[in-house]
Amino acid sequence: MSGPYLIRGSVSLPEAELMWRFSRSSGPGGQHVNTSDSQVELRFDLAKTEALPDVWKQRALERLASRLVDGVVTVRSSEHRSQWRNRETAAVRLTALLAEATAPPPKPRRATRIPRGINERRLREKKQRSDTKRGRTGRDWG
Repeated sequence: MSGPYLIRGSVSLPEAELMWRFSRSSGPGGQHVNTSDSQVELRFDLAKTEALPDVWKQRALERLASRLVDGVVTVRSSEHRSQWRNRETAAVRLTALLAEATAPPPKPRRATRIPRGINERRLREKKQRSDTKRGRTGRDWG
């Protein structure tokens, strides 16, 4: 999965704006883990990018404010033993994060009334259940 990473619709992240960094990963890997840089850190400068429409960019900056450091969002991946698979995982995470952060806000909920018949039926069933339980008391048993 190399090249432009699709966020939503026709908007994608260009490879030129992604900053990759590799380091040694902890975890399984045997002797190989001491010599390979399999952990991946993917950085994307959200504040300075021209790849996103302005509306999406503002939305993402507001929603990801707690994750940003100087306008840069960072994603790490070290689950896999292969650097290539970690690269793919980090890229997928970043695109999913940006897709969620740039999504339009949900439509406001329209208030609806509960129909009178449903409410009356609920109260009638509660009354029947109450009568059933009241009939179980032991006061008439001797």
